[in-house]
Amino acid sequence: MQPSSQTGLKHRLALFLPGIFLLGFNIGTGSVTAMTKAGATYGMSLLWTLLISCAATYIMIVTYGRYTLVTGETALQAFRKHIHPAVGIFFIVALTAGVAGSVMGVMGIVAEISHEWSKSFVTGGIAPIYWAAFFVSLVYFIFWNGRTHVFERALAVIVAIMAASFVLNFFLLMPPPGDIAAGLIPSVPDVPETGGQGPLLLIASMVGTTLFSGLFIIRTTLVKEAGWTIKDDKQQKRDASFAAVMMFVISAAIMAAAAGTLFAEGIALDRPAQMIGLLEPLAGPLAASIFAIGIIAAGVSSQFPNVLMLPWLLCDYNGTERDMTLGKYRVMVFFISLLGLVVPLIGARPLFVMIASQALNVAILPATVACILYLGNRSDLMGAHRHSGPVNAALAVIFLFSLMTSYMGFQGFLALIDS
Repeated sequence: MQPSSQTGLKHRLALFLPGIFLLGFNIGTGSVTAMTKAGATYGMSLLWTLLISCAATYIMIVTYGRYTLVTGETALQAFRKHIHPAVGIFFIVALTAGVAGSVMGVMGIVAEISHEWSKSFVTGGIAPIYWAAFFVSLVYFIFWNGRTHVFERALAVIVAIMAASFVLNFFLLMPPPGDIAAGLIPSVPDVPETGGQGPLLLIASMVGTTLFSGLFIIRTTLVKEAGWTIKDDKQQKRDASFAAVMMFVISAAIMAAAAGTLFAEGIALDRPAQMIGLLEPLAGPLAASIFAIGIIAAGVSSQFPNVLMLPWLLCDYNGTERDMTLGKYRVMVFFISLLGLVVPLIGARPLFVMIASQALNVAILPATVACILYLGNRSDLMGAHRHSGPVNAALAVIFLFSLMTSYMGFQGFLALIDS
């Protein structure tokens, strides 16, 4: 009976792994930064951006997942085999470059937040570099175990802590319901884009951190490893719904916390540490501590897939087993992990760098949408499961939306350069 129970538990974990992974990867410190910045600067007026992004994320998750359910091929395998090997290499290079910047920015923000929070129990606080070294070591230690179930359980626990922290904070710091409802109506605040701090770059950043191409590509590997087939299409849709809804709820809660405090007081957000230092006198030490725990959990949860992105992509592209105990992958992850020490060591300010790097993610989104439009409409691959008319229409709208937000990000960068 015991082996049967263990088998059943492993099966249930496999069913929930893709959704847990998406939450852990998507709701990271970068997402927290973008949503907090949006709430602090523009209140709830950009909530529509988040809603559209999460809806589009659901569609992209389902369409990429459905391709794997039907063909048994992951995204990179499909790019290499049915489009061109160069397309797969492009995504590996582009996603790795984005993740490298994310590793630096995420750990820089987590270290700064932890430093500010530690001032409440240590005089002068614990220096950011020590916090960065601690969290880098923690992530690498869990990775070193090399066992998938260790990674799964650690990520699930951290994601649960993160979600609970931000949702609880929403009820403590909630802005007026009317402001939340008004934010669902699409509009761009009439504020000039100065120094890259206007609404355009921020909108692109919000889209880039939610509609992240790496999510859809890596998830196809997880779906394949879960052993799902087209018979599991309803399960994968439920999984996608769970991930997309939770992304919206948690991200909206973060935005609302900043809107109900910082925006209400007219306080700008320039450094990550302000999230704690400014929240405490406005909302009390409990809310500030809960928010800090949520940010730290978000950062650590996103670092797991961040540091594993390159070896996972290489395994996927080459069609090899994801054995992270191999020496070459341990060395690779070690050096990627060390990037987390860069920002605290040089004393850089990670906030706007993080927002800018997220906005760059939008640049590869049109290619990601175009690829699944092409693959999903090939009858020799999908057969009777080819994209329907409504699915093609939805993907076309997402493609146009990605072009629009890419343009917004480009305009924001121009303002940043000219400042």
